[in-house]
Amino acid sequence: MAEVDHAKLASARLWAVARHPYLSSALFASTVVGVPGLGGATVDQAWRLYVDPDVVERWSVAELGSLMVHHTGHLVRDHAGRAAHLGLSPAEAGDWAMAADAEINDDLAHPDLRLPGDVILPQSLGCEPGRLAEEYLHRGDFEMPDHPDCGSGADAQPRAWELVGDAGGGVPVGERELLQAQTASRVVDYARAGRGRVATGWRRWAEELLEPKIDWRRVLAAEVRKGITTVAGRSDYSYRRPSRRAGVSPNVVLPALERPVPEIAVLCDTSGSMGAGELASVLAEVEGLLRGVGVGRSRLRVVAVDAAVHTNRAVTNVSQVELVGGGGTDMGAGIEAVARLRPRPSVLVILTDGMTPWPAEAPKAMVVVVGLIGAEDGSRGGQVWAAPAWARVVHVDAAA
Repeated sequence: MAEVDHAKLASARLWAVARHPYLSSALFASTVVGVPGLGGATVDQAWRLYVDPDVVERWSVAELGSLMVHHTGHLVRDHAGRAAHLGLSPAEAGDWAMAADAEINDDLAHPDLRLPGDVILPQSLGCEPGRLAEEYLHRGDFEMPDHPDCGSGADAQPRAWELVGDAGGGVPVGERELLQAQTASRVVDYARAGRGRVATGWRRWAEELLEPKIDWRRVLAAEVRKGITTVAGRSDYSYRRPSRRAGVSPNVVLPALERPVPEIAVLCDTSGSMGAGELASVLAEVEGLLRGVGVGRSRLRVVAVDAAVHTNRAVTNVSQVELVGGGGTDMGAGIEAVARLRPRPSVLVILTDGMTPWPAEAPKAMVVVVGLIGAEDGSRGGQVWAAPAWARVVHVDAAA
């Protein structure tokens, strides 16, 4: 059994640092674990680097160094944590890993980098460059069965060869966060000093990490969950089924305590003022709601509206959503249509750019959350549009 050539790996790290000096701390943080027969190199969530000794011997220093830069991108950009936040199933993890690869490889700008095997780029997935993995995941084409495995450090799915906990020199969580912040600081300093080219994606990641903005996706999900909790808490007594304590008083009919199961409707603005990017965001957020709100998928209904309602159907997958429209906008018409649904939705999520008149009052017995796509100051199309005071409003950055 061949031993790992640590001297060659050290040379590969130095090679990588010479081309990406701002990644130096992260590049040297990983402990190497030899896994004969692995057939490549992977990383886990504790920042351990797993390598096949035969592959180390076969690949050049440039190829090994390039792969280390690639894997370091997975680690410092927290692709595993982001995958866990999305709640991806094992079956969906492969698509996420390819989307994460596209995010990283799009930013590997140095001409000397030589990744072994096929390189996944945004164009490989039929997407525009310069986006995030989350966007590639929702919009990409993933018919690529031979995608190389990057390990749980890319998709949060444990592998059989990976060690558990701190065994084998895993990096503790606090140190990982410190390394991420240190790397981000060096990226910004390197770019501002003009020492060399820093890809836009690296700069954007570093600036957002050092000067974080509120993630509107989490705010939107929190507001939806709050609405579900509010409805689910409206317990009442019902005579539709007998109480479990009916045997205590056989001559008296006792009501049973009943908790309502929330029905959710999503009202999608498909008017002419909604561009392709906004409509894509609508689709992405419907997908996110399907994954994350914790309500059975059979209980979600999607309604498309501009000045009139065009589609109204229950969906279990985002591919079933039909965003038909393109005319003017009247959210009142859509809200009235939702109020007439039976069973009546108890939570309504409206995804719109806000360029619409709103009803003066909130619909009865319904929690309304508005995902407002566009400028936070309400200025859209040269006019200021006010969001309804009776709704919970979340400002959505369609470009983020």
